[in-house]
Amino acid sequence: MPRTTNNYDSQAASSPRRMLDGDELGFLLLLLLDDGDARHGYDLIREIKTRSGGNYAPSSGIVYPRLALMSDLGQIESRQAQEKRRAYSLTQTGRSFLHEHLDEAQGVLARIEALRFRGSSVAAGPVGRAMQNLKTALGQRLAGTPDKELLLSVAEIIDEAVHKIERL
Repeated sequence: MPRTTNNYDSQAASSPRRMLDGDELGFLLLLLLDDGDARHGYDLIREIKTRSGGNYAPSSGIVYPRLALMSDLGQIESRQAQEKRRAYSLTQTGRSFLHEHLDEAQGVLARIEALRFRGSSVAAGPVGRAMQNLKTALGQRLAGTPDKELLLSVAEIIDEAVHKIERL
């Protein structure tokens, strides 16, 4: 997928390739904050670790500077919670930016979630590829607020596939 120019600084190419560059991490954090709940930085790190099946967790040394940059850009806002940890939430500016880059953000999330199959025979084979394609197609088709008819149609197709697989 071609990279787009945006408000983020790109990571230096001279260092070894990180799992996520700064832009990708920013997209992922915006996507995780899009549910409307205010979240602490460590909650976001744990969520990424969970979604990767424990195979990847970004360090706080890259997450917190990215959150600070996103705050400076007006994409997120933070408030100091009673336990002295900041809780971050998405602003309208951040929501608009995310929706402009939704395909990229969902692609990053799909890459992270594909890590849960790392080391399993499913990940390397055609089943892993097909599962990844399904995840990507669902993310793109169901982005935004899909209507009930679309959701029911997609569920019916998935249920049909499950039944066929069970009969193999």
